[in-house]
Amino acid sequence: MRAPALLLVLLTTAACTGPPAPLQQVTKPSPAGAVALSGAGEFGSDDTAAIAYDRRLAPAGALASLTAESAGGTTRTSLVVEGFLPNRHYGAHLHTAACGTDPDDAGGHYQHDPGHADPASEVWLDVATDGSGAGRSTARHSWSLDPAALPKSLVIHAKATTKSGAHAGEAGPRVACLTLH
Repeated sequence: MRAPALLLVLLTTAACTGPPAPLQQVTKPSPAGAVALSGAGEFGSDDTAAIAYDRRLAPAGALASLTAESAGGTTRTSLVVEGFLPNRHYGAHLHTAACGTDPDDAGGHYQHDPGHADPASEVWLDVATDGSGAGRSTARHSWSLDPAALPKSLVIHAKATTKSGAHAGEAGPRVACLTLH
């Protein structure tokens, strides 16, 4: 019984010796050439950081969060959506320009290997929502993002991406857009 009492006295004494030390932020250095992009927000009608173009497919309250991390010849991109239509497939791709009030403002698909509309060159993040309208998707590539030519947005499309053939990479009209930083 003496040991717990002594421990309590030591802890109380230590806690009363003065103000707590300030918190220190620890930052890990990024590897040379590392790139990190992100974007998140609730899709509205007038803020181009997160804008909805079709409220039938991206209802009020729909939101998304995207992270892309690229280093050492590998890129991993993750998308989380909530508040979309339940039990539905959406196409989602990284695009070359920032979102704007016109759906075409986001430009074309970001391509690591220009001229190739396929999942090896582009970042396809098609997502299937669950019964509550939430879903997630991840893509991995064996190449790094070019810091001089980064994607500037994520566009969510009305249907899943066509995987092959003459229409490979197409996913229907643009539903919503998230600007990346």
